[in-house]
Amino acid sequence: MKKMIISGVTALALLTGGVVGVGGVGSSVEAAQATLKFKDVPSTHWAAGAINSAVEQGYFKGYTDGTFKPSSPVTKAEMASILGRLSDQPNASSPGINNFTDVPEWAKGGVSAAIQKGFINPTSYQGKLDAKASLKRGEMAIWLTQGLATVDLDYKQALSDVKNTVIPAKEYFTGNLATSQKNAVAVAMGTGLMSVYNDKMFGADRTTTRAEVAVLIARYGTVAKTKPSNYKGLNELRQVGLTGTNINIIAPKYKKTPENKVSPNVDYSEVTDDFTKVRNKNIITDTQHADLKIKNWIIVNTFAKGTERSIYYPVFVDEGFTLLRGAYYSFPELELNVKNNNMNRLQAGSLLNSATINPMNSPTSDAFAAYGGPVINDFTKNRGVFAVKNPVYWSRGLLHFDKEILSDVSLVSKEGPTYSVIATD
Repeated sequence: MKKMIISGVTALALLTGGVVGVGGVGSSVEAAQATLKFKDVPSTHWAAGAINSAVEQGYFKGYTDGTFKPSSPVTKAEMASILGRLSDQPNASSPGINNFTDVPEWAKGGVSAAIQKGFINPTSYQGKLDAKASLKRGEMAIWLTQGLATVDLDYKQALSDVKNTVIPAKEYFTGNLATSQKNAVAVAMGTGLMSVYNDKMFGADRTTTRAEVAVLIARYGTVAKTKPSNYKGLNELRQVGLTGTNINIIAPKYKKTPENKVSPNVDYSEVTDDFTKVRNKNIITDTQHADLKIKNWIIVNTFAKGTERSIYYPVFVDEGFTLLRGAYYSFPELELNVKNNNMNRLQAGSLLNSATINPMNSPTSDAFAAYGGPVINDFTKNRGVFAVKNPVYWSRGLLHFDKEILSDVSLVSKEGPTYSVIATD
């Protein structure tokens, strides 16, 4: 894909005072110089380069007082007009019709173009875009990922694949991410198009600023010309969404356990390495203190660096921490149905007696605490005794590769087959 540029100009400013530049800014040199002179965009500003590029290409211009106002919000009408002028964005195969009744005259053409290019789906609204309202990040994620789905059908498939995934954002772990935005947020994060803030929040309800839009314009152009399969983070999110685990991506040496290595209490004729066969199923436990299900199972390699890291690394692991003897972290999300009034943590651990999937321990990293995910301590307030009947929390274990301590990971479901994998050479 060629570099995305504005395909035309319009005679009216998107907002009084020229918040968004749509009439051009002169030559590229003049635009670059103008950006460097913005009083409120020093060279050290986190988005200075993107702002410079966006102004140079004509997406934005500054105010007459010499400022850019990088923290000012962008309205839906403004953003739609910008997206509608991306010349290299293809048209959607079956675009909707601009039936919005609240779009100002100057923005009608831009909104129609954004619809034509697949960014906005009018059927998701009830006749009103709320065009003058500030665009929030959750809706921004929806617009941008719908645009990606128009560029490449595999992005459309990715939006479907991540329906049941684990999203590395605080809103997900605290249950505050809207279902309608979940898929888009996952794909936006999996491609690096958008990310969390320092407080680990994606900020779905936070307004999108001029500085952020400048950055997103550049990122969108890069992502749109990249195959979804080239993004490891997106691959993980898709795998977790489809299967419940990322083990095949992070620990591909773990494969179906050979018959001569499987645990003696497992019927090998029913063994599978397909985690979907046991995901959210009742697992046969060693003790009867509680019923147990595994909702998701995340593996993290603490030795991986840079782009080789799991997208879940910053969620579960503190920076610089590594495990001994080459082990990987195992983080299962468990759902228990406690059968008595005094089950304690030790008894929870006896349910599986597993070093890999251990219901007795939860992540203790500062990282996970910042994401606000539920842990066993949330439910065992009284001397380690569970205070609720149906806790859902993340547990912590180890996935071994050392041959001296290596064993299979086997889960026998009451409904059918056994999941069993082990590290192979």
